[in-house]
Amino acid sequence: MTTDFSTMLDAVGPRLRAMRTQRNVTLAEASEGTGISVSTLSRLESGQRKPTLELLLPIARLHQVPLEELIDAPQTGDPRIHLKPHVHEWGTAVPLTRRPGGIQAFKMVLKGGTGKETPTPQSHEGYDWVYVLNGKLRLVLGGNDFVLKPGEVAEFDTRTPHWFASATSEPVELLTLFGQQGERLHVRARPKRQEVAPRD
Repeated sequence: MTTDFSTMLDAVGPRLRAMRTQRNVTLAEASEGTGISVSTLSRLESGQRKPTLELLLPIARLHQVPLEELIDAPQTGDPRIHLKPHVHEWGTAVPLTRRPGGIQAFKMVLKGGTGKETPTPQSHEGYDWVYVLNGKLRLVLGGNDFVLKPGEVAEFDTRTPHWFASATSEPVELLTLFGQQGERLHVRARPKRQEVAPRD
């Protein structure tokens, strides 16, 4: 086994953990979706178990990614951009960051609906920041029901029950920054408020 190949295999475990946590999938859920035991998945992610095709194929199917993304993604610090969309029942998500941990960025395109869907709010650890690019986004947050338009932003603790979807029959595009451990944005520069001159 060459050094490069060995290094590539050693990087698989952390990549699998980052991909799983990025998608808010627990080890138990991954086990149920792949048929691989929780202990095997845990050892695979920690590097105590070498990845095999038998293990990687069901994991790739679970996350709906090509097998090569699990074993040959670019290393951290690679200046090239590799955007691989992930298609889901509700729409498409394009990861804009690759580093494990910290705040993760996604561009999402949600399918249009009737605008009258029954919300099914969920809660989990983390903190989310959402910016609407195009279309209208319906956001149910706790006991509130909002419709966000292009240019509008929402940020919230994801422990608050929440749900979002297109507010109309048209798709909605948005950017989202999500901190798995509740990380929040740190704004270091804000525009100065302009003083309005009093009218005569």
